[in-house]
Amino acid sequence: MNTLSTYSINLGGKLVELAEPQVMGILNVTPDSFFAGSRRQTEEAIRERARQILDEGASMIDVGACSTRPGAQLATEEEERERLAMGLAAIRRELPDAVVSLDTFRASIAEWAVGEYGVTIVNDVTGGEDPDMFPMVARLGVPYVLTYPGGVAQGMGEVMHDLSRRIDALLELGQKDILLDPGYGFGKTLDENYQLLAHQSELKQMGLPLLVGVSRKSMVFRLLGIGPEDALNGTTVLHTLALLGGANILRVHDVAKAVEVIKIVKQCSCHSA
Repeated sequence: MNTLSTYSINLGGKLVELAEPQVMGILNVTPDSFFAGSRRQTEEAIRERARQILDEGASMIDVGACSTRPGAQLATEEEERERLAMGLAAIRRELPDAVVSLDTFRASIAEWAVGEYGVTIVNDVTGGEDPDMFPMVARLGVPYVLTYPGGVAQGMGEVMHDLSRRIDALLELGQKDILLDPGYGFGKTLDENYQLLAHQSELKQMGLPLLVGVSRKSMVFRLLGIGPEDALNGTTVLHTLALLGGANILRVHDVAKAVEVIKIVKQCSCHSA
C-alpha cells in the first residue's frame, strides 16, 4: 500500500499523520443525492448518521448540501446555506470535536461554514471554479481538497499539467495543506474513469496526499448494469484498487466496509516487501 508516511495535515489545529489510510464518511443533507442511503434531512437523522460514521471507524465527516450529480438541479446559495445551518449545527451539538469536511463549490458558503461551525476541510469538486475559493482557503488556513474536474482524453500528462497549474496558484497564495482528488465521475467518460484509476499512482509524483471518492458512483453501476443501491461490491473492488494506487483517504458511504478493505490491504502489504 503506497502511502506518504511523512505527510501530515493540520486538522483544526492538530497535526494528523496520513501514514495509514483514513476514511471520510459521507453525510448529505440534501433531498436528491444520487445514493438515497446517504441522505439525511432531520436533525435527529443527521446526528445519528454522524455518530454512525465515527463509530464505524471513520476519522472525518464530509457534509454536502448541494448535489453535484449529473443532471441535478443545483440548490441556490440560500438553500445550501439553510440546509447546512441545520446539519452542521446538529453535528456540532452531537460531536463538537469532530473533523468536518464541507463539500461545496461556493467560496462564500465555505467561508461562512468555517467561521460559524468550525468546518475543518473544504472539499471543492470543481477544482476552484469559483475565483474566490483559492484566496479564501489560503487566508483561512484550512486544508483544501483540490479536485481534477476534467477529462483524460490526452492521457495523464493532461491531468498532471492541469493539477500543477492549480497547485502553483494555491501555493502562491500561501495555501499550506492541499489534498488531491482525481475527480472520478466529474467530466470523464466511463472509460476515462478507469484509465485514470489504472494510472492513479502517477499522481503521487505531485507530493501530496490523495483523497479518492468512488463510492457507489456511476463508474461502478453503469459498468455493471445495476443501480447505486447495488453497487457496494463493485465499490469495494475500486477501494482496493485505489489503495493500491496510493490513496490516503477514502471518501465513502459505507464506512465499516471501507475500514475492512483498509485492514486487509494493509495486512497484505506487510508481507509484500
